[in-house]
Amino acid sequence: MTSKETTKMTLAFGAAAVAATGTVAQTDSAAVNDAFNTLKTYDWGADRNALNPIDQAIIASHGDPAARKVLEKRLVDALAGGLSRSAQDYVCRKLRIVGTAQSVRALAALLPAEETSHIARYALERIPDEKAAEALREALPKVGNKLKPGMIGSLGVRRDTKSIGVIAKSLGDSDLSIARAAAQALGLIGTPAAAQELSRFAKAAPASMKIPVADARLVCAEQLLADGKKAEAVALYEELKGDDQPAQVKVAAMRGLLTAATKK
Repeated sequence: MTSKETTKMTLAFGAAAVAATGTVAQTDSAAVNDAFNTLKTYDWGADRNALNPIDQAIIASHGDPAARKVLEKRLVDALAGGLSRSAQDYVCRKLRIVGTAQSVRALAALLPAEETSHIARYALERIPDEKAAEALREALPKVGNKLKPGMIGSLGVRRDTKSIGVIAKSLGDSDLSIARAAAQALGLIGTPAAAQELSRFAKAAPASMKIPVADARLVCAEQLLADGKKAEAVALYEELKGDDQPAQVKVAAMRGLLTAATKK
């Protein structure tokens, strides 16, 4: 290696080190500190630009778990400290990006209230840790009917297999929004167990649920096929092309069978 090449390599390593140090430093810079102080009293109508240093620090922390952990803790501490509805909304949106298991407890505390439940569960949807799914499952039986569809929907988005049994019980709920949310969630979860629950309910589904359940079963079949469970997907499509199904459902099922035929 020549002296020139050695110098270039040294400069490259030095630049990387400075960049990494800068990212960590940004999580505790004067501008970020000021933004977190502003967050304590932030409310609707306030200057949103005052929070930009937090946004920028989150962007800069991409690929730096240590820096993100620091930012996450500061956001969680702010949330637990008591914030306006507007500030809570902001923090939850940021925790959708940097949230991990350490955010779950603070977010779960917001689930029962109508004003904060939706934004809190959106954040929990994105946190891959099992504790986030557990928080949603535990909140489901405790929230009112107005919040249940959203909670069920979030479990569906997470494809939470542990909630299949509980969600299936809501298929027959007298509140149509809850029943439809349950069908959609089972379709998104898209496992053989979810397909079985949907098929079982479809046999005696009331008129108001026949189309929502058929749509959910089509989604479920797509998920099964995407997950490599071709036999289970084909079996579901075969059921959905029966004479007892609406024309549009039968057409969709036939298309699904054609797609399945191209899979190995």
